[in-house]
Amino acid sequence: MATCGIKLLLVLVIISVCSVYSNPNIYGVGLPLSYVYYTKSDWGGVQSTDVRPLKTPVPYVVIHHTYIPGACSTPVECKADMRSMQNYHISMGWGDIGYNFCIGSDGGVYEGRGWDNIGIHAGPANNYSIGICLIGDWRVEEPPEAMLESTKALIETGVLNGKVSSTYKLVGHKQVMATECPGNALFNIISEWPHFSNKFTRIKN
Repeated sequence: MATCGIKLLLVLVIISVCSVYSNPNIYGVGLPLSYVYYTKSDWGGVQSTDVRPLKTPVPYVVIHHTYIPGACSTPVECKADMRSMQNYHISMGWGDIGYNFCIGSDGGVYEGRGWDNIGIHAGPANNYSIGICLIGDWRVEEPPEAMLESTKALIETGVLNGKVSSTYKLVGHKQVMATECPGNALFNIISEWPHFSNKFTRIKN
C-alpha cells in the first residue's frame, strides 16, 4: 500500500508540473523566474504600426517609471494603465506603447513591444536596449518587492532566451537622457543590482 501511495503522489506531482508549464502565461514557477505574463492581447492593446527589428542580444537594459499613471496593484488596473499609455504614445506618433515591457505592483509583467522590436523609450539607447517600465511614481516611495523581483526575473528570462546579453549593462533612464525617470527611490535600488553601470556609452554603428 505504501508503494501505491508513493506512485500516486508522483503521478499527481507530474500532472501538476505539466499543467503549470503548459500555461504560457506563467514563467518559471518554483524558480527565481516566477511571474505572471500578460500579452498585448491580454491587456487589450492595439496592433503596432511601428515594427522595427531589434538586434539581439542587446547590451543594455534601461529601467523606467511612469510617474503618471500611478501604481497599479491589480491586473484590471494595470491593463487599463497599459491601454492608456499606449493610446497616449500613439497620439505622440510612436505607433505603439514605447516600452518593451511594463510591470505592475503585484509583479505582473505586461508585454509592450516585446523582445524583438525596437522601442521608443530612451533616445540614443532605443536601438541597443530593452526598456522595462515599473508602473508608478518611484521618486520617493520604493516599489513593492513583488515588482522588483519580477523585474529581475524578466531580465534573466531575456538572458536565458538570448535576447539580452549575458554581460548586459543595467542603467536608469536618467543616465541616458535628461529626466527624473526612473525616480530616485527606484534608481537607488537598481544601483545595487548586479550589472548596474554608472555610465551609458553611446554605441556607434
